[in-house]
Amino acid sequence: MSLFKSTAIVSVFTLISRISGFIRDMVVAAFFGTGIWASAFFVVFQIPNFMRRLFAEGSFSLAFVPVLNEIKATESKSNLKLFIDKIAGTLFIVVFIVWLLMEIFAPQVLTLFAYTWVSEKPEIFSEAVWMLRFTLFYLPLISLVAFAGGILNAHKKFALPAATPILLNVSLIASAYFLNDKFDIPIKSLAIGVLIAGFLQLIVQIPPLIRLGLLPKFKFGFKDSKVRKVMKLMVPTLFASSVAQINLILDTLIATMLPIVGVSFLYYSNRLLEFPLGVFAIAISTVILPTLSRQFAKNKSDEFTKTLKWALNLGLFIAIPAAVGLIVLAQEVVVTLFQRGAFTIESSEMTAISLMAYMLALPAFIINKILLPAFYSRKDTKTPVRIGIIAMFSNMGFNFIFVALLWYLDFVALHVGLALASAVSGWMQTVMLYRGLFRLKIIPSGVIQWSVVFKIITSSSLMAVSIMLLLSQLGNWQDLTWVWRTINLMVAIALGVCVYLASLYLMKVNFRKLLVHH
Repeated sequence: MSLFKSTAIVSVFTLISRISGFIRDMVVAAFFGTGIWASAFFVVFQIPNFMRRLFAEGSFSLAFVPVLNEIKATESKSNLKLFIDKIAGTLFIVVFIVWLLMEIFAPQVLTLFAYTWVSEKPEIFSEAVWMLRFTLFYLPLISLVAFAGGILNAHKKFALPAATPILLNVSLIASAYFLNDKFDIPIKSLAIGVLIAGFLQLIVQIPPLIRLGLLPKFKFGFKDSKVRKVMKLMVPTLFASSVAQINLILDTLIATMLPIVGVSFLYYSNRLLEFPLGVFAIAISTVILPTLSRQFAKNKSDEFTKTLKWALNLGLFIAIPAAVGLIVLAQEVVVTLFQRGAFTIESSEMTAISLMAYMLALPAFIINKILLPAFYSRKDTKTPVRIGIIAMFSNMGFNFIFVALLWYLDFVALHVGLALASAVSGWMQTVMLYRGLFRLKIIPSGVIQWSVVFKIITSSSLMAVSIMLLLSQLGNWQDLTWVWRTINLMVAIALGVCVYLASLYLMKVNFRKLLVHH
């Protein structure tokens, strides 16, 4: 299976997942809006996600997949199965202990994310702890889901792992509709929905593992050399994964302290940021990590470079127009998707501003997702950690600088400062990762085709102008019905895509060379 086809498969299922995620967010926005109870749930939901990115999709996957592929490429299936059994037992024990401790100390854990609520909003803090105890069950379940997904991806079974998040979205939608009136505080229903989703996501992974003959038997493996190798690789990747999550804690903590609590606005704008990240960047990253790992294991340096070059140029081909488009259409997108029920005009305006700030660094976030596998596939985890720590402390500093600057300028939407800080530190991390690969001679100077990038920027600018001209003819978006908002938004997006692709075609960009990995 070609890398482009594999990426397309992951992208399609991720696209379906993201669409279901938008429907979920639309339902949640309509039912619960952006008030303090919505902010409380979003703070709570970030905590199991924080741990998931550390233990599941973050450090564990980045350490597990290269070793798994090395064993798959060089050893027998029986050795591969034994390795999987021992990793499964080891992972479960570690995650179970972490989960149990977090359940016991749930109030203290929540304090890290919402310190001021302990004294200033004790009722909200107490109910948030109740929700946290339920959502924490998601951690051991989703860790096993990510473990199963790593095995399936290594065997080029990309569809199911990419589609699994759909079950979370369906579960939250169903909970909002059918359970919200069962609680004195309706948003508690979403905490139950998260728990149900974890079980569903794990169950669907079992049949394909059985068909592969790789359903794990949980064995103790702390003394196994291969398991210890994964654990050794995990230590620095834990720090690397922790960087973004520590930034998230700080962002959330500051957002809960603002005069207008910015947690909900940042959540919805971040969800829109994650759409291109999930559909394209994570899809490319997911596909190239096992490929780069195999190429490095077999000492195929030329193929390694070609794979990375293809991924970087494809990422820029997607990232730049997506960023420009979402900046131009920020208000229209937010109003169309979310503004109904408890989600007000003010909610739309606040969310749209932070979305535009995030979009300034969308290309950086996407390129980061592509550059990191180049390090991890070579089992180099120290370099990303060092760079990540620098980016983390920079982000912390920028948080205070931008929020203070906006406060000094009497700008109401102070949460935008947090988004701007993420954007600046994101670009810093991208530059440092790229320079690190170049200094290590992993990538040559021509790995990014800058002449093509210039054409992409030019075409994206023409796209932006065409969309703005169209918007000027469509009247006030607030006066339109939801149906007409949707139709007009689809027309604007279609126009933008057509202008972008036509402009590239006229500038004689070779689409086949850009898209297809040879």
